Amino acid sequence: MQGETLQEEPKEKTAEKKDAFAKYTAKDSVFSTLFQDKKYLIQLYRALHPEDMETTEDALMDITIRNVLTNGIYNDLAFRVGDKVMFLVEHQSSWTMNIIIRVLMYLVQIYHDYFEEQDADLYGSKKVHVPEPELYMIFTGERASRPEEISLSKEFFGGKECAIEVKVKVLYGDKGNDIISQYVAFTKVYNKQVKQYGRSREAVTETIRICKDRDVLRKFLAGREKEVISIMMALFDEEKIMRTHIASEKKETARKAAEKMLKDGKITVDEISEYFTELSERDIQEIEKELLQTI
Repeated sequence: MQGETLQEEPKEKTAEKKDAFAKYTAKDSVFSTLFQDKKYLIQLYRALHPEDMETTEDALMDITIRNVLTNGIYNDLAFRVGDKVMFLVEHQSSWTMNIIIRVLMYLVQIYHDYFEEQDADLYGSKKVHVPEPELYMIFTGERASRPEEISLSKEFFGGKECAIEVKVKVLYGDKGNDIISQYVAFTKVYNKQVKQYGRSREAVTETIRICKDRDVLRKFLAGREKEVISIMMALFDEEKIMRTHIASEKKETARKAAEKMLKDGKITVDEISEYFTELSERDIQEIEKELLQTI
């Protein structure tokens, strides 16, 4: 791929707030953004089907499940090639066989959406058309001796034949320099930079610099550098916020329970810490103070 030169932007334009740091979902964000662009999606398709050089970008239809306004299921990537083949591609950094179940759920939802789109009469006597599914997991962790395919029957039913079977091909990004291999290489560079710099802007910018130097997703990163930095960064850590919120909820519940038990005479102030480990010494002092004010 030909290199693209970028002028360095003035520091005042690129500077972020000091508390900005990389999302826990940074790699997911890049995956989604990368393959929403059809020129990279066609590269993914050809990595999966190198024998087919006739299919064009126009034949690819994004059918990824996205639930923006609801809490329904959503998946990483799904696309159709005409009405022939349906592809579901998930990516994982940690090994889990539960991906098989998740992919099955996604597939059912996508088929449901397809039949609705086609106004298919599932209760009629005429056989409906069903695009052939191909299911993949891109694994970005260490391969070790992991298999090239995982299946529902083998992993969950001891290999017995059952009423339903699901087979997921596992891709490790070890097939040269195709788009899958480049994405996996990108995640490994990012992981290394996070270990060195933490979830910081520096980790993100160093990842982009190193990948461009190594010709890894170079065109994508060079052409959309500001956007890539933006999607990988967050002013607030969503996961940390959620942990803080849950801890706060637990503490409030414990506090109310402690106050009630105190009023009912079931425990003393000195016993609060034994029953409610979520409460700090300061919390207990505040409870005691409030109790004394009500007496």
